[in-house]
Amino acid sequence: MSQASQFSLLGKRRFLPFFITQSLGAFNDNLFKQSLILAILYKLAIDGDRSIWINLCALLFILPFFLFSALAGQFGEKYPKDALIRLIKLAEIGIMAIGAIGFLSNHLALMLLALFAMGTHSALFGPVKYSILPQALHEQELVGGNGLVEMGTFLAILAGTIGAGVMMSSTHYAPVVACAVVLVAALGYLSSQWIPRASAASPQMKLEWNIFTQSWATLRLGLGQTPAVSRSIVGNSWFWFVGAIYLTQIPAYAKDWLHGDETVVTLVLTLFSVGIALGSLLCERLSGHKVEIGLVPFGSFGLTLFGLLWWWHSGDVPPAATPHDWLALLGMSEAWWVLLAIVGLGVFGGFYIVPLYALIQSRTPEQERSRVIAANNILNALFMVVSAIVTIVLLTLVELTIPQLFLVVSLLNIGVNAYIFRIVPEFTMRFMIWLLSHSMYRVEHRDLQQIPEEGAALLVCNHVSFVDALLIGGAVRRPIRFVMYYKIYQLPVLNFVFRTAGAIPIAGRNEDPETYERAFKQIAAYLADGELVCIFPEGKLTTDGEIDEFKGGLSRIIEQTPVPVIPLALQGLWGSFFSRDPAKGFFRRLWSRVTLVAGSAIPVEAAQPALLRERVSQLRGNLR
Repeated sequence: MSQASQFSLLGKRRFLPFFITQSLGAFNDNLFKQSLILAILYKLAIDGDRSIWINLCALLFILPFFLFSALAGQFGEKYPKDALIRLIKLAEIGIMAIGAIGFLSNHLALMLLALFAMGTHSALFGPVKYSILPQALHEQELVGGNGLVEMGTFLAILAGTIGAGVMMSSTHYAPVVACAVVLVAALGYLSSQWIPRASAASPQMKLEWNIFTQSWATLRLGLGQTPAVSRSIVGNSWFWFVGAIYLTQIPAYAKDWLHGDETVVTLVLTLFSVGIALGSLLCERLSGHKVEIGLVPFGSFGLTLFGLLWWWHSGDVPPAATPHDWLALLGMSEAWWVLLAIVGLGVFGGFYIVPLYALIQSRTPEQERSRVIAANNILNALFMVVSAIVTIVLLTLVELTIPQLFLVVSLLNIGVNAYIFRIVPEFTMRFMIWLLSHSMYRVEHRDLQQIPEEGAALLVCNHVSFVDALLIGGAVRRPIRFVMYYKIYQLPVLNFVFRTAGAIPIAGRNEDPETYERAFKQIAAYLADGELVCIFPEGKLTTDGEIDEFKGGLSRIIEQTPVPVIPLALQGLWGSFFSRDPAKGFFRRLWSRVTLVAGSAIPVEAAQPALLRERVSQLRGNLR
């Protein structure tokens, strides 16, 4: 079934007003913060070390995420999210009015107060921002919607940073910045008026106003979710740890290692932001419109690879009598590897972060979603603070260079994600399935909406190759418990995937009676729990490409646990490397087109082996 592009969401009222509102908010955050930093550095009369004030700005902006995220998570569940967004955006106008007065009067204290208030605004907006998406979007739109949000956020951050530089270069910078921040806040409030109603998840919730006890309780709630969700939160925060280190060092790196001027800083920031935007958008296509956490190991691999590439080629750009501008740098072949590494980091960062956000949203109970995202925000802030401390220690006490810092971060990325993937092997399993279906085969799907979104069902399919289960598991959104011949279940490498997926090994009744009986007990237990179970009723791989007789074990399953039966058919696998075709070869039919077709459900009373074989044969047609 064809799926609409994620860009079609930009034409829908349930997404576009929210997208504009959150993008304007991210733009205004960075426009004001960067303008304040530049004012401290170049415009205001300040005695003493200006770097202290710059660090204070960073602290004032991030502190509210520690203080108010837990409260924001409660608000996001007790009150309608659309009303909360409008209230937060109305407050932004007042905050920016205070900041504007600060700029017009050169009053640093007012500017810092507005900066702290904008941090509070962002802390309150974050849980609502991510918890509203599952309410506004269909399941198949969640990855695409998250990709657009991440794209909009990073491009807005970039635009705000560049816009601040342009405005602050003006002689009359104060009125320009003052008018801009108030205008953008007003536009954000106006766009929020068109956000459709998003009802409260837990209107009966009693608010806990003690921010310290509630912050601890919120963190425990987030990290106490299922391992997939809790480790996704850790992985998400690790991304911000890594990103904060790279983004913080870009100005100094551009000056000392690329020997560039201010335009080179802008070029590097642009490439990094565009890379993340591109990676975020590609997630939808690579994931097949579903939450595909198999992209997370792929993204982690890219973060390490391009981080190492950045370190390796640092120092290639020769110094000059005067700093290079961005055009001169682009004309130097020595800089291309560094610039490629920066874009690659951004792209694979998008592959890493978007599925994690989508998983947290889709697998968290609705009545806890805002608080879980609040826990994620608290942990993000903590990781960013730790990243600043680690950076100071490594650069000043250990006396590493900036490229050596990038090397350490890249190696740490291997260790952190190895821990996450070991605790939650589903990430690795899904990556292997995703890699198979995007390397050796081009997998297409037809009529998979016949498979129910919830509730038990028995899937029956023809058995063509050793990787049938992987291809079906990668195509269907819901987890599937596969029943397979125990010798295939025990195959090296694939056994890890099958065990992680909860596959059920089965043997012939005369071959291993104990395994045979245990398999039927497991099947009945899974179906009783409302899960999907898939069997290959032929009992063995086809040796000639044709569909063999369906065995009687199928009837025993539905007699024990009567559930709807969904026929499936795989087309195009015969002759591939993993089939038993005598003429197969590794390169024969490499990247061949494989299709998984689903038929309509068959009632239990009609689900006889002969009829099911006939339905599967009809679905497969003449394409073996």
